[in-house]
Amino acid sequence: MKDEPLYSISLAQWSLHRTIFANKMDPLDFPRAAREDFGIDAVEYVNGCFSRQYDSLSYLPELKQRSIDAGVRNLLIMIDGEGRLGDPDEGRRIKAVENHYKWVEASRELGGHSIRVNAWSEGDLQTQHDLVVDGLSRLCAFGAEHDINVIVENHGGLSSNGAWLSSVIAAVGSDYCGTLPDFGNFLVKRSSETADGEEVRYDRYTGVAELMPYAKAVSAKSHRFDRTGEETGTDFERMMRIVLESGYRGYVGIEFEGDVLNEQDGVHATKALLEKVRRALEEDPAFDPAATPS
Repeated sequence: MKDEPLYSISLAQWSLHRTIFANKMDPLDFPRAAREDFGIDAVEYVNGCFSRQYDSLSYLPELKQRSIDAGVRNLLIMIDGEGRLGDPDEGRRIKAVENHYKWVEASRELGGHSIRVNAWSEGDLQTQHDLVVDGLSRLCAFGAEHDINVIVENHGGLSSNGAWLSSVIAAVGSDYCGTLPDFGNFLVKRSSETADGEEVRYDRYTGVAELMPYAKAVSAKSHRFDRTGEETGTDFERMMRIVLESGYRGYVGIEFEGDVLNEQDGVHATKALLEKVRRALEEDPAFDPAATPS
């Protein structure tokens, strides 16, 4: 067993979004729940989990204090609903960039390292590439002023094309721009968007491998588990080998999104699987983390 674990485990607030939306948990109580209910000491917030109860960011000092009291580290905030950073209309694109400024400042106030954003646009592949590069470049300049990263998740559309998204990050060319590879979000086109009515999905293992060179966080998406505790849609050991072979040694965030187990059981199951995979890799004599970049 190594002195330091190959990776640490964090908890994404989206894992409990149904509990929060049903008013069964105050979103400000999330850090305590992470620590006391799941034994997890680092969290990732979602702006939408607060919007139904809090119409301003005045709750941030209390949230920070609650995380301190719980002994929990705040890693990042996932941002949705603030406009398209690749909007073809320059005015709307700039407005979307500016809408994210408050979240950069919020992450900084909470002691986080990043905000997670979406790379949404419209048009052909190259047009969307150029528009998203423009929006991200503008936002990353603001992020750099606050020492906060702007990281993009594969989250539908072209952003779920690993080669396309990695080319966008490379074109931005900022140390403050990166990715948040998600194990499960590789739906490029829904059946309603294709001529033959078939979904277009990107290979998840290829996609994660393409996004990992720019990763500043990782999302271990889970849905269902078999009787042995394995996730039925993703080979977690294979995926974690890809993650670690990229040189990544940060937190891996649990993001349970299933509908068979309840959210609490789903988080426990995902944590148990990540711990099992970590033990297996640490005890595998053929796997040498020292041989991968640090």
